Amino acid sequence: MAKKQHISETPATAWLKSHGVSFTEHPYEYLERGGAQHSAEVLGLDPFAVVKTLVMQDDAGKPLAVLMHGNRTVSTKNLARQIGVKSVEPCKPEVANRYSGYLVGGTSPFGLKRDMPLWVETTVLALPRIWINGGRRGFLVGLDPAVLSHPLGAVPVQCALAE
Repeated sequence: MAKKQHISETPATAWLKSHGVSFTEHPYEYLERGGAQHSAEVLGLDPFAVVKTLVMQDDAGKPLAVLMHGNRTVSTKNLARQIGVKSVEPCKPEVANRYSGYLVGGTSPFGLKRDMPLWVETTVLALPRIWINGGRRGFLVGLDPAVLSHPLGAVPVQCALAE
């Protein structure tokens, strides 16, 4: 029997525990630029159920995060229209790291360094279970997507494009 790999606590897992959220841990070998598709493949998961956390900014330079299916892209035009701003664009990696407190590739919506609006693709909330970054590269947590709405407070939007 293989020994279970111990994962040290991250700000994300500390946040989940402090809010009484039940989750499972899923470490995998991180691949630079592998993204959600790679983690889904390695862990044998449906990439539609692996949720990526994307740190973006609006036209005023204010940060926001979008939770999107691993095999979908954010339509920044649709997102901007729905959240009432002129435009939305991805942050440069160093800016995203500064806003979130996580390295790009290991960004979790839980335990963010800076408060920012959180948006979630509506269809993510309809899944029976999701896998989302646990606060470190090569580490996903599995949980009920209802956690994204409450206690996290992510607001549903429809801005997915098929990849």
